[in-house]
Amino acid sequence: MTTFSATEARANFQSLISRAEYKGERMIIQRHGKPVVAIIGLEDLKKLEAMDDAIDSAKLRHAVEQNDGFTTLEEITAARSMHE
Repeated sequence: MTTFSATEARANFQSLISRAEYKGERMIIQRHGKPVVAIIGLEDLKKLEAMDDAIDSAKLRHAVEQNDGFTTLEEITAARSMHE
């Protein structure tokens, strides 16, 4: 994965967008030498969101399985936050 300083990224923003969009490159942007953000293509973002949704769905299924009766969204959310 290629890393750029924030200054380099700002100066070459259009090029970085093209690299992510057309070549599928993933890039890290650093500020003061520390990684702070990433530039990825839309397809990568969709994959990440799908994985996140799958994880959330699995946690929801687990919470429902652990309950013997009616469950409210608030109860599931509270139980989930206790385990994080």
